[in-house]
Amino acid sequence: MPLQKTKKMKPKAAAPAPMAAEPARSGSSLFRKRVSPKALMQFTVQLSTLQNAGLPLVRSLKILEGQMRPGPFKDVLVAVTDDVEGGSALSEAFAKRPEVFDRLYVNMVRAGETGGVLDQILTRLAEFMEKSENIKSRIKEALTYPVLVMLFAAAILIFIMLVVVPKFNSIFETFNEELPIPTQFLIGFSHSIVNQWYLYIAVPILLWLTYKWLLRGSGFRFWRDKMALRVPIAGEMTQKAIISRFSRTLGTLLRSGVPILEGLAIVKESIANAVLMKAVGDVHSSIREGENIAPPLGESGLFDDLVVNMIDVGEATGTLDQMLLKIADTYDNEVDIKVSTLFKAIEPTVIIGLALVVGFIVMALFLPILKMLNTLGTQ
Repeated sequence: MPLQKTKKMKPKAAAPAPMAAEPARSGSSLFRKRVSPKALMQFTVQLSTLQNAGLPLVRSLKILEGQMRPGPFKDVLVAVTDDVEGGSALSEAFAKRPEVFDRLYVNMVRAGETGGVLDQILTRLAEFMEKSENIKSRIKEALTYPVLVMLFAAAILIFIMLVVVPKFNSIFETFNEELPIPTQFLIGFSHSIVNQWYLYIAVPILLWLTYKWLLRGSGFRFWRDKMALRVPIAGEMTQKAIISRFSRTLGTLLRSGVPILEGLAIVKESIANAVLMKAVGDVHSSIREGENIAPPLGESGLFDDLVVNMIDVGEATGTLDQMLLKIADTYDNEVDIKVSTLFKAIEPTVIIGLALVVGFIVMALFLPILKMLNTLGTQ
């Protein structure tokens, strides 16, 4: 007999759980590394499908638990199922495991439970996560070819520096003539790689550790993020991606029934750009004082006039969530175009760069030979 949709099968509304998550269970330190966003997205899609089909929540969780492969996520799901079966709200069970379910996820589920529309909220959450993962996968696909080419080229250049150049150098030592400057530079570089290889490992590690230490200061982080937005082409793409992420996250939260002040607090924690983080903090303070959301966003310099006006209109007409989601869709499309354009330009740039490096090596290696041949020809 086909399953029937019925509101009676939805989980009962639960009292809002405190924002501070309870301590995670033992072994949860592994979850941060091993539970991927893609796995969480697939779980959300499947759970929303089962809830839309009208299955009880505990049964849905047990179905997903049964079909999941052994691993950290299965262990989490077993614990979540036990908590829900014992009378806990789903959002409360999720909140105990912040390494897997962040504040955005927990608060949207809590809003769905409170409003009795958990199936709809899970569907929106699944759509939100699918869009985020699609953007990440497109960027990874665009990066794959240039990265592989550069790694292959780096391997070839290291082979040339370690094997080919030293053999040519042993030949050049028999000439008893001063070598051209390009050849001297190439041989010196080869010698440094052979004899001081540890510096090529230690210096990047030291620079990386210094960079991470500087990031502890909010001033350096803000300066870095501000400079990143000024990089030609890539900076504009980053800015559009930030606006899209902010708009989609806040729009999804508002549409799910999360209050705007709480939604802004969640959004602030979910973004990595310090410039936008400051702008969201200013918006939060502005709304608490009874002002509008649009002016602080405009003052941040991240949002252009069109976006600010759309947000202002959405706030005035009570359709802020719809406007934010429209902005996110528009900017997602623009980011796709920018990503395609950027990485189409990277491919020929990488090839040209490699051609110049190889050409320099060939020139540096054969200049002494040509010089010797010219000397012999004049004798």
